Amino acid sequence: MDWISKMPQEQYAHRSTMQTSEGPQDGMGNLRITDKGLKLEGDSEFLKPLYAKEIRSRPGNPLYFQSARNVTVNILNEKTKVLTRLVTGPQAVEAHSQKFEVKTLSGKLLFSADDNEVVVGAERLRVLGAEGTVFPKSIETPNVRADPFKELRLESPTRALVMEAPKGIEINAEAGSLKATCRTELRLESKDGEITLNSAKIKLPNLPQGSSSSAGSRQKIYELCVCPNGRLFLSQAGTSSTCQINTSVCL
Repeated sequence: MDWISKMPQEQYAHRSTMQTSEGPQDGMGNLRITDKGLKLEGDSEFLKPLYAKEIRSRPGNPLYFQSARNVTVNILNEKTKVLTRLVTGPQAVEAHSQKFEVKTLSGKLLFSADDNEVVVGAERLRVLGAEGTVFPKSIETPNVRADPFKELRLESPTRALVMEAPKGIEINAEAGSLKATCRTELRLESKDGEITLNSAKIKLPNLPQGSSSSAGSRQKIYELCVCPNGRLFLSQAGTSSTCQINTSVCL
């Protein structure tokens, strides 16, 4: 590691080889004194704290910090109280601060986290896990969509799936079909407005059918009937309504 350190007048201990009296008198071993500060060439070990205003590597060369355990960077206030701490260890990289931010070179916020919220500022949040994303509680978002030609699934295996919005919810599948399935009940409810099913064909293939007399017509024309409880059923059409004849279906 080659670096130049601008050091104040502090005490330090450095393990190195002493230069003989016949050698240069501008330092000792790998540690040399220059007009820009101290220049260290090769690997060295400081036995006590090192105080420096700036530590940098030789131009074009990387700067390495190596440790057998952790590398910790602390930011202290005037009372030597830790304000921010970055710890890189063998198990994890930890950051301790009031707020954590990740920005681009232009200053755009990509990610931030504090005690109140976590913000993702990127244009797109991509989750690559095969099991998808699990939200134990609620989630607020203006838009949920899948990648082009990929399906989007909103699923709650053991509990209810609730979607709420103060100004409406839009579910749109521009290039495919839309499917909603559940184990018990699927309810579409509008408290103050209406529910519109706008399609060239609306199919209800599993509706129950009312009984019909054997002498009736064999035509496959049915009347759609509604029970007082909202249940739908089919009744074979006649010259007049036949819904009243098959009210037993509503029980």
